[in-house]
Amino acid sequence: MVVTGRQADRERLGVAEEAVDELRKVLCEAGVTLPSLRVDLVSYAGETAEPPLVELGRCTPDTARRLAAALTRPGTEGEER
Repeated sequence: MVVTGRQADRERLGVAEEAVDELRKVLCEAGVTLPSLRVDLVSYAGETAEPPLVELGRCTPDTARRLAAALTRPGTEGEER
C-alpha cells in the first residue's frame, strides 16, 4: 500500500490530536483545564515526517497551581497512564 502525502499528513495530525485528547481527558479528571490545549498548527505546516507539536498554551496562576498539585499527588510518582 502506498501512502500519499495527504494520507501521511492526516496520520501525523491524527497522532497529535489523539495526544491532545488523552491529555485533556486526564487533566479534566484531575480538575485542570488548559484552555489553549491544542495541536500547534505552525509545526504541522512544516516539512517533516514527525507529528506536529502539542501546544499547552497559557493558563491562569490558579490553573498552574492545580496542574502542579495534580502532578505531585502522593501515589502518582512513576506511574504511567
